[in-house]
Amino acid sequence: MGKVAVLDYGMGNLHSVASALNQVAPDSEVVLATTPEQAQSAGHLLVPGVGAIRDCMAGFEAAGFAPLLKEAISAGVPVLGICVGMQIMMRHSEENNGVDCLDIFSQPVKFFGGDLPELPQGRHFKIPHMGWNCVQQTCKHPLWQGIVDRSRFYFVHSYYVPAVDNSEVAGQTEYGIPLAAALARGNIFATQFHPEKSARDGLQLLSNFVNWDGRT
Repeated sequence: MGKVAVLDYGMGNLHSVASALNQVAPDSEVVLATTPEQAQSAGHLLVPGVGAIRDCMAGFEAAGFAPLLKEAISAGVPVLGICVGMQIMMRHSEENNGVDCLDIFSQPVKFFGGDLPELPQGRHFKIPHMGWNCVQQTCKHPLWQGIVDRSRFYFVHSYYVPAVDNSEVAGQTEYGIPLAAALARGNIFATQFHPEKSARDGLQLLSNFVNWDGRT
């Protein structure tokens, strides 16, 4: 097993992610990388993220991780994004009055507020969306190995990536509207849910990631 770098730009749920990786890959070297140099020789890159997108983008770019991530993707290094770590890979986010992201995926990140339908008896969907949701696997992928379709994963977010007209959706869920639970392209896999908080199936996905060669 090789080196797995968790990119530390000051906005991630780093210790729970690192703990989960150490659990599923005890023979790997799990590094919390604060500089591109510390992540340079990693065989796998993980991009976590918790918080507001403007702060996340500022921290990510200030740490010098944007060129590192794009170079790793071009080189075929397996990459996993989690929650806001997925959203910073998108084109643009509506959060914080609009923030340009890394444009690795071309879709936008939208706010739930104007899109959720009204529930019966005047009730409303709560924002943020928080809790366990079933995820439909919309394509075969090595990271779904050993995970039953429509397994439940843990979500906490107020912004989402639309699932409609999005050919890169690897997993879909619904919270009033269909949304992308996972995206995949080439050697990139990204989840809106938190695998490190998703019990057995989340650990299985992380195990699949550290054993993935980046090919589908």
